[in-house]
Amino acid sequence: MSAGLREIRAIPDRSDRRRGILLAGGLREPCALGRSGIVGNKREGDGGTPSGRHRLVAVFYRPDRVGRPVTRLPVLALGPDSGWCDDPRDRNYNRFVRLPYSASHERLWRNDRLYDLVVVLDYNLARPLPGRGSAIFLHLAAPGFTPTQGCVAVSRATLRRLLAFATPETALVIP
Repeated sequence: MSAGLREIRAIPDRSDRRRGILLAGGLREPCALGRSGIVGNKREGDGGTPSGRHRLVAVFYRPDRVGRPVTRLPVLALGPDSGWCDDPRDRNYNRFVRLPYSASHERLWRNDRLYDLVVVLDYNLARPLPGRGSAIFLHLAAPGFTPTQGCVAVSRATLRRLLAFATPETALVIP
């Protein structure tokens, strides 16, 4: 990989739409996709991974489990009060929130380790459209690369390697 990674591609596996191959420079690694595969018309809760070009915006990490990642992206340490609003009716839809939070939300401080290292993608982020999907991340894969709820998931080693070369201009491209 070059000094600055411009593009990461996640292409679907022909034999299982819930799995893919992640390509970046000379890197070729397995990834998990949403349980509904890649979708062009993402809706909240549909389990689809949205197609498109999504910039890498920021990195969250769980400091009690992993060290601060080496990256040129903004980095934030998670805490037990870290959450992400997934309620289309709430003013903070598809935004980081502090818990407790009254609207529906996803807890970022998870027991399953999937969010020990997580990258926020700019999908539906600048001006969130209610119901178009929230919490679309690049995060750690579950054992066996089981499907996500709509994110792209990779191994810890792969994500650390990508982050080392990622810049604010890096984009995850999903066909």
